[in-house]
Amino acid sequence: MTLTLLLDLDDTLLDSNMENFIPAYFQALSGSLQDLVSPEIMIQALLGGTKRMMEKTDPERFLYEVFDEYFYPKIGLDRKDLHPKINKFYDDIFPDLKFLTKQRQSAIDFVDWAISEDITVVIATNPLFPLKAIHHRLRWAGLPPEDYPYAMVTSFENSHFTKENISYFPEILGQLGWPVGPVVMVGNDLKMDIEPAMAAGFPVFWVHDEIDGSKEREDIPQGRIDEVRTWLEATPTEAIQHSTQKPSALVTTLRSIPAVLEDLLQDLNEESMSNRINSDDWSIKEVVCHLRDVEIEVNLPRIQKVLSQDNSFVAGVITDPWVVERNYAGQSGKDALREYIKARKETIEKLVHLQLEWEKPVRHSIFGSSTLLELVGVMVGHDKAHIQQIHHIRNHLHQ
Repeated sequence: MTLTLLLDLDDTLLDSNMENFIPAYFQALSGSLQDLVSPEIMIQALLGGTKRMMEKTDPERFLYEVFDEYFYPKIGLDRKDLHPKINKFYDDIFPDLKFLTKQRQSAIDFVDWAISEDITVVIATNPLFPLKAIHHRLRWAGLPPEDYPYAMVTSFENSHFTKENISYFPEILGQLGWPVGPVVMVGNDLKMDIEPAMAAGFPVFWVHDEIDGSKEREDIPQGRIDEVRTWLEATPTEAIQHSTQKPSALVTTLRSIPAVLEDLLQDLNEESMSNRINSDDWSIKEVVCHLRDVEIEVNLPRIQKVLSQDNSFVAGVITDPWVVERNYAGQSGKDALREYIKARKETIEKLVHLQLEWEKPVRHSIFGSSTLLELVGVMVGHDKAHIQQIHHIRNHLHQ
């Protein structure tokens, strides 16, 4: 098992006053495109597109798609016409904003140590920027992506949620293949990094240089960035495991699964989704069809039954034979994904507003006495196992 570290960027690894940086960034971008779009309209479009990304809760579509859907109609141009100039901005002009930031040697030392220990490092920055911009900011931090083997750098191209939605956090683990082992979110912002990650069931370390009356939280590990290593080395691995024991963590993980599947399947066609490692193994297409039918015919009816009855009885269902009986191999994997996402949204709607109902008793034919909370926990475990399975298939077939 290996430790997975989710590291915030701004004011954790890089000194950056975002109140100064964002206006300067918007001004530079709008100025570079003013021959095509007035700066006033450009800034309105940037702010509006950013707002829509921050408000996004739907697990379908990447953030950049939501941004583009608002941004380009607002400025009256097609993406294909403007995109080359935007790329040139990030190549030639955006790097000049480096003067607004400052390196943290203690952060560089910490990341160097983590990499030397074979720790999985994710740059978990709020994905409001394109990857090109975030790569520049990592260079400004003295942590260039060319030199550091980050497992993932979150950006608006590869994320479905911003940090305003706590499903941002489990989506990262899903895209990594749900690694087995300890995981910690390290960040400086209590409201954007620490509390949301905790609500998603993640262990955390709150980075700040000084503790004043407003920052004291005895329930949260905290200190300077150079104190994270000492804390990690002194903390038992069982104390820093991702947990879905709370309803908020369960629901946000359920919401992240469609996003993860959309990411895993986006570059696959029907033929590649049909490939198997061995003749007896499932293909990715068959896994997705299985997830769809379990969601529609097992999960949703069970939840509805538990919510509508007292001390309801839930029978175990053997679903593996469906892969042959229903000829999953002959079905459309992309259609199955869309149908699964639709059903999963229904599941989330049934659960997201529950309170006392989580403790409703359930009699399960296999597990015995249980609760709705435990039943949904089994659903999450089932999802995670199949995400791991899809990762395994992809990794094997791409060797």
